[in-house]
Amino acid sequence: MVEQLLVEGLKNRQQSAFAQLVSQFQHMVFNTALGIIHQQEEAEDVAQEVFIQVYESIGQFKGESKLSTWLYRITITKALDWQRRKQRKKRFAVVTSLFGLNDEVIVDPPDFIHPGVQMENKERSAILFKAIDKLPENQKVAFLLVKIEEQSYQEVAEIMGASVGAVESYMHRAKQNLRKTLETYYTDQ
Repeated sequence: MVEQLLVEGLKNRQQSAFAQLVSQFQHMVFNTALGIIHQQEEAEDVAQEVFIQVYESIGQFKGESKLSTWLYRITITKALDWQRRKQRKKRFAVVTSLFGLNDEVIVDPPDFIHPGVQMENKERSAILFKAIDKLPENQKVAFLLVKIEEQSYQEVAEIMGASVGAVESYMHRAKQNLRKTLETYYTDQ
C-alpha cells in the first residue's frame, strides 16, 4: 500500500514523493551501479541518470513488479550502457595512441573500492571484481545481484526478466568461470 502511494505521488509529480524515492533507494541504486562500474564518481553519475529516467518515465511503470525491481532494471541497464561507452572510448584512445595521433598516456583507473569491503580485504576484492568484470553480462549481473546485493533468485529473475532456472544457470556458470579465472590467477602468483 505504501509503495502504491509513492508511485501515485511520483506519477502526480509530487516533489515529496520524488524526495522519498531518492531517500529510500539511493543506496541500492548507487551500490548496484558501483558493483558494475567500479568508479565512485561514475556510479554517482549513473545513479543521477537513473533517478532522472524514473522521474521522466514513471508514467510507464505499470506496477506489475515491485518499484525496487523496476529501479534495479533501470540501474543495471544504465550502468552497463555507461560501461560499454567507456570501453568504446578506451579502445578508441588505445588505437589513436598506437598510431601517434594522441600523445596522452592512458592510465588505468584507480583500484576499485566498494563501500562494503573492509581494508584488509582490499586486494582480494579488487582481484575478485576484476574477475567478475570478465564474466558475460548475464552472469555478471546475476552474480552481483545475488552475492553483492543479496537478492533472492526469484527477485533476480524478475529484475533480469528471466526465469529462476535461467538465473540458477547464470549463477552456476558464473561460479565456474570465476573459479577458473581465480585458479589461474593464484597458480600464476
